[in-house]
Amino acid sequence: MPEFAMKKIILADNQSIFRAGVAKTLALQDDIRIVAQCMDPEKLLQAVRTFRSSIVLFASSLQPDVPLLIQTCQSAGSRLVVIAENTESLHTYSSHGFDGVVFRDVTGPELAECVNDVAAGRNHLQQKSGRSLTEEPDAVGARVRDRLTAKEIKIVGLIVQGCKNKEIAAQLGTTEQVIKNYLRNVYDKTGVSDRLELALFTIHHRTLAEAAAQAGGALQMQTVQA
Repeated sequence: MPEFAMKKIILADNQSIFRAGVAKTLALQDDIRIVAQCMDPEKLLQAVRTFRSSIVLFASSLQPDVPLLIQTCQSAGSRLVVIAENTESLHTYSSHGFDGVVFRDVTGPELAECVNDVAAGRNHLQQKSGRSLTEEPDAVGARVRDRLTAKEIKIVGLIVQGCKNKEIAAQLGTTEQVIKNYLRNVYDKTGVSDRLELALFTIHHRTLAEAAAQAGGALQMQTVQA
């Protein structure tokens, strides 16, 4: 299969902050252009039909009709890469005919390598150096988690979900300025400089991500029940 000269990327994920991080990472490559970003399965299929001969990166959390997506990509001459959740198994996807499999904790260089491999007609499966997520503790994530207060972890969870300061303030019953003050403290404790870096840092550290997801999800449930 011939290698794509200009690599056109269709990026589909329901986590807007992660989409932004991937777009920022891939934009550093001169021969990669993101032609569409989608946040639901319907828009993904439409983009695949519109932008033929593309590399499609989609998150498993989007839960598309996988057989239909594979068939649509094949008809469009496109190649398909799944972004699996960190807790999922590689074997779940390696036998489905995908051109590539990476995980949420993929590094920028490996993501670029995956795109280049798939564009050249090679399969790319992200390896985890033989470690199990359940066997190897996330020391950095645990250390940062323990530095944060319960409210700060809730804020981190909502940031990862893509919530703006105004939305977070409403859910916590406070003001945007108070949220900004909390975020400054969180940035200092995690060593990041903005909300995008914070979200990506959290996604890459399982222990912190699990705590944030639990806190953010619980807060969302309380808001709905109220």
